[in-house]
Amino acid sequence: MIVLRIDIIKNKLKVIEENIELVKEYLPKNIQEFKALGLVKDGIYKRIEASIQEVINICSIINSDLKLGIPSNRDDIIVALMDTNIISKKMTEKIKQLKGFRNFLVHRYGNINDEIAFEDIKNGLSDFALFREEIFKFLKTSITNRNPSDSLL
Repeated sequence: MIVLRIDIIKNKLKVIEENIELVKEYLPKNIQEFKALGLVKDGIYKRIEASIQEVINICSIINSDLKLGIPSNRDDIIVALMDTNIISKKMTEKIKQLKGFRNFLVHRYGNINDEIAFEDIKNGLSDFALFREEIFKFLKTSITNRNPSDSLL
């Protein structure tokens, strides 16, 4: 019997949603305002970084719980989810891009090009909602052993 940690996945999706709402609230309309944000800008970077990490964690949990194989790297996890129709090919590419952006934020935090980061953040916010939709669709259609009273929303 496969046991999927639905509550943990739902909690992580909630963290992503809360982070992205905060980013949307504080993300200005133009790059000049973004550059002038100071610590708020750093907070935006950290919320995006944390949200991407939660996406990766959710993928890892699903891969592990469904016993899709032992990955040699995180890309293997993402591809395994695509190969089993848990996420789409388009989402697979988006997650790989998010992962790359996260690595950029983590490893070069002091040297971030604000113009590029601002555009990436602005253009990538909707990717988190798409990820959430695909994961909820998977949970709703694929998990037959869950308690019927266990709401996914």
